[in-house]
Amino acid sequence: MESVQVALWVVTLLVVLAVMFDFMNGFHDAANSIATVVSTGVLKPQQAVLFAAFFNFVVIFGMSNYGVAATVGKGFVQAGVVDHHVVFGALVGALTWNVITWWYGIPSSSSHALMGGIVGAVIAKSGASALIASGIMRTVAFIVVSPLLGFILGSLLMVAVAWIFRRTPPLKVDGWFRRLQLVSAGLYSAGHGSNDAQKTIGIIWMLLIATGHVSADAKAPPAWVIWACFAAIGAGTMFGGWRIVKTMGQKITKLKPVGGFCAETGGAMTLFLASAMGIPVSTTHTITGAIVGVGSVQRVSAVRWGVAGNIVWAWIFTIPASAFMAGVCYWLSFTMF
Repeated sequence: MESVQVALWVVTLLVVLAVMFDFMNGFHDAANSIATVVSTGVLKPQQAVLFAAFFNFVVIFGMSNYGVAATVGKGFVQAGVVDHHVVFGALVGALTWNVITWWYGIPSSSSHALMGGIVGAVIAKSGASALIASGIMRTVAFIVVSPLLGFILGSLLMVAVAWIFRRTPPLKVDGWFRRLQLVSAGLYSAGHGSNDAQKTIGIIWMLLIATGHVSADAKAPPAWVIWACFAAIGAGTMFGGWRIVKTMGQKITKLKPVGGFCAETGGAMTLFLASAMGIPVSTTHTITGAIVGVGSVQRVSAVRWGVAGNIVWAWIFTIPASAFMAGVCYWLSFTMF
């Protein structure tokens, strides 16, 4: 009886840790949702975080497909490998990397930190053979695909808007797109919530399956997990990641409302497509690609390629760095407990 109670306490603590990761995810990635709308002056920072947090959460009412959660919960690791040590290592490794990159204002990917955490902890326990290659490779492929798609859609929208409004006075165009950017920012925040909240839902689902609290054949995670994760990511966004806003909103390229609208719309389209396909993608990668696409349409020199290059290096290091930290955390958990 005592061992059952201890096991229940362990699961509860890991669920709390996962929800904390989700909160940190929202906090860390808030800049992706609000940077463009703040930098163009359409919303003040305090208004923007509330706006983004609302759409992060309200998208739950339109959710019917939890493919991203299924990919994270069942599509990365062979059945029977995951235990509480693996989940602990994955979460703490990813959290550690998130805190480091947040502190230095580097817009890295919480999604890929979590994926790296899972990979590192599983390899530390059972080796690379315990991973499901197809699930890992699909996600890795979208490290390239999501910013590229964001770039293409953002630049195409910018070209289309420039052609459609070529005879309209710039002041009038600016006024229209200040209003339209509220729509695009809301869509992007909804896309952010729909994809990112599912990643934490997935790891909690993985934990509950591993500990026998949920059947491996379940088609969807428990409702309480869904509500807790969407609430946590919305709350995290509400507190915001101010260190990253400036990088995303102004250091890559200077945006006007029309550019912000095109970047957010291109990013939102990419996120909703990935969610429909059940692929966890990085909102950071996606919006960065879209912002660069918009900036490059104006002129190549409008993009500060040095800043963009530093961000790319952060992307490259995220998975191996978080995997290493997760492996260490798994070993500490296994050794101490």
